[in-house]
Amino acid sequence: MEQPRFTEKPEIDSEARVIRAIIANEVLHAKFLNTLSLLENTGARKISAFEHSENVNLMVLKHAAEEHRHAFYLKKQLTKLGSEKCPTYEACFLLAPIVSRQYLQKLDIETSRYLRNKLGLSQNTLRQAAYLLVTYAIELRADELYPRYQEALTAASSKINVKSIILEEQGHLEEMISQLKMFSPSWAEHAACIVRMEQLLYKEWMNHLGKEV
Repeated sequence: MEQPRFTEKPEIDSEARVIRAIIANEVLHAKFLNTLSLLENTGARKISAFEHSENVNLMVLKHAAEEHRHAFYLKKQLTKLGSEKCPTYEACFLLAPIVSRQYLQKLDIETSRYLRNKLGLSQNTLRQAAYLLVTYAIELRADELYPRYQEALTAASSKINVKSIILEEQGHLEEMISQLKMFSPSWAEHAACIVRMEQLLYKEWMNHLGKEV
């Protein structure tokens, strides 16, 4: 079954305008990079939180390590903007700090609620299913956002580069699909519901970014 995607062209055009405006302003660009780093770091921490105390496989460890590396890589990219900008994840160094911090937390909560109400899963099974579905939705988002960001960076002849992240995120998405197929034969139906939830949260996040440019 085809992967569910729900981003419409007007939204893509609006997103592209916001990203271009951010890149054109060095201060906003630094905060955007730092915000992406925050999101990657939050994702890595949530993967660790989802881990079973004993049943941890190589894929989970690899995924958490790569998300942490993405957070580090994005932080390092800040040096290319010419100064020591955004040293921490304090609100003053982020774009849309409240919405950015709540993004993954809200998706986790809504996904867990969906799994309890729709499938009646036990706690351990629910945690595993939530990890797979939330990660899938976020990787699907990354598979769209980072290439658009890179396209805008290239057009602006920016020194910032996220091509290595794009390649790894594509690999993560393939891994999640493989795991979801083993989780449920109707994985795509459940994934589509979670992707819709993520789409609304992403739209809210992008709207808040737009207010800052």
